[in-house]
Formats: sequence, structure tokens, C-alpha cells
Amino acid sequence: MQVHRRRVVITGVGLVSPLGVGTAETWQGLLDGRSGVGPITHFDTTGYGTRIAGEVKDFDPAQFVDKKEVKKSDRFIHLALAAAQFALRDSGFVVTEENADQVGVDVGSGIGGFPLIERTHTILMEKGPDRVSPFFIPGCIVNLAAGQISIATGARGPNTAPATACTTGLHAVGDAFRLIQHGYAEAMIAGGTECAVSPLSLAGFSAMRALSTRNDEPQKASRPWDKDRDGFVIGEGAGILILEERDAAVARGASIYAEIVGYGMSGDAHHISAPHPEGLGASSVMRAALKDASLPPESIGYINAHGTSTGLGDIAEVRAIKQVFGDHAYRLAVSSTKSCTGHLLGAAGGLEAGILALAMKHQILPPTINLDHPDEGCDLDFVPQRPRAVDLEVALTNSFGFGGTNGALIFRRHQV
Repeated sequence: MQVHRRRVVITGVGLVSPLGVGTAETWQGLLDGRSGVGPITHFDTTGYGTRIAGEVKDFDPAQFVDKKEVKKSDRFIHLALAAAQFALRDSGFVVTEENADQVGVDVGSGIGGFPLIERTHTILMEKGPDRVSPFFIPGCIVNLAAGQISIATGARGPNTAPATACTTGLHAVGDAFRLIQHGYAEAMIAGGTECAVSPLSLAGFSAMRALSTRNDEPQKASRPWDKDRDGFVIGEGAGILILEERDAAVARGASIYAEIVGYGMSGDAHHISAPHPEGLGASSVMRAALKDASLPPESIGYINAHGTSTGLGDIAEVRAIKQVFGDHAYRLAVSSTKSCTGHLLGAAGGLEAGILALAMKHQILPPTINLDHPDEGCDLDFVPQRPRAVDLEVALTNSFGFGGTNGALIFRRHQV
């Protein structure tokens, strides 16, 4: 028996990134080929091998959160609330008493409130347990970004928060897509948020030798597929989308960015942090998304790649693309917007899903900057240095995370 699947469209995009506070600012930064990476200002990096990150500059949480509430929660929650507000404003969608039970929130984070955890631990050690705030736990746990968005908007539908490392944001959008597809919700506020530019986080990733140490040239540090890449650049921000059942969105006259038509998930079953060297998990997840969308590989015109600027990850993704698309791999375009934003960990998939929606709306591909000398085997069309006008019908976005957790989404230009 064939199950009826409802159509799901994207009607709003809210982005807060190292390129700017707001969707338009982030998109313009990509079109300008600008890097949002710079010296870390959140804390003193003396003694650290890596002293650069993609920080969100000039972010005032009091513009998005009641001033009395700001100190009660971590920055990852503030970033999520801001991105959700941008997305809702963009979509024109309003949560009402009549529709609240059918509007859900699916916003995850890879790590949650690291900075607040660190600060609170210091208070505990220096001043004792009686000085720990009663707001500490709800201020830092992963699902409270979704919880706070639900409280702020009145959305009473499904409320959930994946925590699947760097695939979190994409999984959140994909899971929200499924909830609408199968009738559990009419609309979803979905994506990822992260604020892991903190002393302990930086020390931990540095100990893994995962981070770039190009401290003297921070804007050139994130360089996917380039032979001189030396690790990823950690970033912070949030990317949140408004998803709606297609007929309802059309009926209310919503402006539609794209339709989500395919979602894939897979596991590498290989290593806690390294991808499978042949990209087996990555290839299987792209095939799963294509199967879900009932589309042939040749239909894909562009891939917003995971492309983190790591030695193993970049080449594994290229190998996976070649496995899935064969000769067509050399005809489609592939770019990594992490070259501009750095790697937002659990927020990356939400940010990049939003960027892909913008690319489809404006019919412009964002570039891979800093790709000066492609590494051996990295011979695809990576849209180097400059954006490109295109006629784009179907596109795919990838996210891969520690533990071998993978996700892929396929967007198609909306058809009546």
C-alpha cells in the first residue's frame, strides 16, 4: 500500500552567522565572497594553538530576548531565538490559537550551552554549590532552544531537538519535513543553533588536531579542497527555516523558496571522528535522499557540500559524489559555504539548508572561496572564488557528523 505523502515547502529563512546578523546580511556576505573568520574575541586565547573562529559580530541578544531573560540562558539559545524571529518575519507565518497545536519546533544543537556550563563550573569551584543559578540547567541543555522558541511563539505541536553532532541542523529540517509529510504537523520551525566558541571547546578540538592554525591569515583559514588546508574553523550561529504543508502555504499566498522532496540518513559504522575513507556513508546517504525523492542522479544540478576544510573529510566527500553521480559528477556544481562562515557544528546543516533555499530563490550559487590550488583528486566544479548565476531546478545539501552520522536533503524548484 502506497502511503500518501503531503508536499512540504520552505516559506521562511532566518540566518545568524559570522557573515552577519540576519538573512540578507549573510546572503550578501556570500555573494561578496567574504570570510567571517577572524581573531577570537570571546575570551583570551593566549596559549592556544588556534586563535581564530567564525564569531557572530555585533550581536545584541537584548534585541531578541527580554533583557531580564538574557542572563538566564546560553548564547546558543539567544542565536536560535533571533534566527527564528527572522524566519517567521520572512515567511509571514503567524502562530495563532487556532493553528498552534499543528505548529511544531524542531531545533537542535550539537553541544548546547558550553559557555554557560564553563562559567557555572567556575562559580561552583570558586564559590560553592549554593551560588549555582537555578536557571543553569534550563539555560544550557540542548532542547531548550526549541523549548524557548515554542514558548515565545506559542507553537504547541511536535517539540523536539536532535543532537547529532555536525548533522544536527540538517536532521532537524529533515525530521520536520517528515512530520509535515505524514500529517503530524501543518508547519514547523526547524534548524540548528550553536555557540561553541569557548575555552573548553577550543581546547578539545585543538587536542584532536582538527582545527586550522592559520592564525595570521584568519580569512584564508577555511579552504575546502585546497591542498594547503589544515583543518576546519569553528564557528557559531543559527539557521532556522519555516516549513509548511504546500497547499496551505499556497492558500495563504506565501512566497515559496523551494519544495523539499528528498531526505536521507545513514551511518558510517567506521570511526568516532574520521569519515570512511571511501565515503561509503556519504554515498549511501545521497543515494537514500535520491531514492526518497524518486529522482535520478542526473537531476541534481548543485550540491551544497559539507566541505569542512579537513584533509580526510573533503576528499571522502568528493569520492562519495563520484560514486553516486558517475560522469555527471563533473557536470554538476559543488561548493562549500563553510569557506566563508567556518563550521557551525550543530548549526551548520540549518544554515546551509537556508543558504540552499536562497540559492534556489535567487538562482545564484554561492562560491567556495580560498580555493587557490585544488588538492589531488579534488577535480570537480567547486564554484571557486565567485558566485555564479544558474538555471537550477534540483539541488542537494550534505551534512556529516562525528560518530559517522550523515544526512542529505534535496530541494526542487516549486512547481504548481
